Amino acid sequence: MPPGRSRREEHRGTTILMVRHNGTVAVGGDGQVSLGSCALKHTARKIRRLYQDKIICGFAGATSDALTILERFEDHLNQYSGNFTRAAVELTKKWRTDRGLRHLEAVLVAADREKSLLISGSGDVLEPDDNIVATGSGGFYALAAARALVRFSPDLDAVTVCREALKIASEICVYTNGNIDMETLESVPPEEPAAAPAAAKPAGRPSSKNG
Repeated sequence: MPPGRSRREEHRGTTILMVRHNGTVAVGGDGQVSLGSCALKHTARKIRRLYQDKIICGFAGATSDALTILERFEDHLNQYSGNFTRAAVELTKKWRTDRGLRHLEAVLVAADREKSLLISGSGDVLEPDDNIVATGSGGFYALAAARALVRFSPDLDAVTVCREALKIASEICVYTNGNIDMETLESVPPEEPAAAPAAAKPAGRPSSKNG
């Protein structure tokens, strides 16, 4: 590695985008793996299904690091019987404190039918405000494109928005290509607490009429 360059600068590539829209959640990623200015691979698969295929996860960062974190994430999902949020929180705790994990460089974008999360080794477990989240070298380009597509073409489905936004990112970011891998799930809104039953109104006093 040349002097003055960090490992983070050497290993680049990956654009991961999650779009939850019109009843579907789509998680997509490009296929490029780069080392410095060289593209090492064009058809890498960066999207995985976890926990009985109920959770989709995309990763950015060093491939071996990301795969190690994915294994730990699935361990937590099994430990907590598929409780998505708790597994993510416990993963970040371990990721920050474990001597064998805290130097691993990766970011995860994960989604189940109800929630979408960005998970990092810095302790972040973030749920997006607008149901769109992205990471990786071309993440901001894909995020901007996806937001514009949803805002101005709201009838588009999530798969189309995700694919077209990733294509736009690949035209801008040299570390992102157009070989897109994608997985989808049916999206449902989070369960809302049941409304309290309305209080019974007291019966009115019957009116009397003089015949």
